[in-house]
Amino acid sequence: MNSRSHDIETLYAAERPRLERTLRRKVRSRDAALDLIQDMFLRIWERTSDTTGNASAFLTRCARNAAIDHLRSEARRERLQEDTLPSQYAASPATPFEILSARQNLQFLQDTIAALPRQTRHIFLLNRIHGHSFIEIAATLGISERAVAKHMARALAACTATDGASADGA
Repeated sequence: MNSRSHDIETLYAAERPRLERTLRRKVRSRDAALDLIQDMFLRIWERTSDTTGNASAFLTRCARNAAIDHLRSEARRERLQEDTLPSQYAASPATPFEILSARQNLQFLQDTIAALPRQTRHIFLLNRIHGHSFIEIAATLGISERAVAKHMARALAACTATDGASADGA
């Protein structure tokens, strides 16, 4: 360990309890105070090459500035939460037309999936509903991965064609 590391480590050990008390009193949170102290010493480690001078006064100033920044950030966060209305979190309600259109699209997709050949439908459902990979499906059904891909392409093409038809019919 070089002398700079030793100096910073010694300074940390000597000043941490005092800084913790000061910051804890200002920010009213032990965890936040400890986080601020860690950030301060990280910045000191990264930016200063010499720790000579009145380190205690320097750290007190750093702690004061860190507390002010922290409190400003918290106040900004609270204002943002207060200014956000619950309606801004929720999705806008669907219109009757959107509900009818979604129901029609769902019915078209159900009919299309039901009309698929048995194995293609089975592969499609294993992949899209149950989340199985092509490799898992191929191993389970005893077919090649390429065959699974062809069945999926056929099913997706049928669903896409149905989706396009439902948009035209609406």
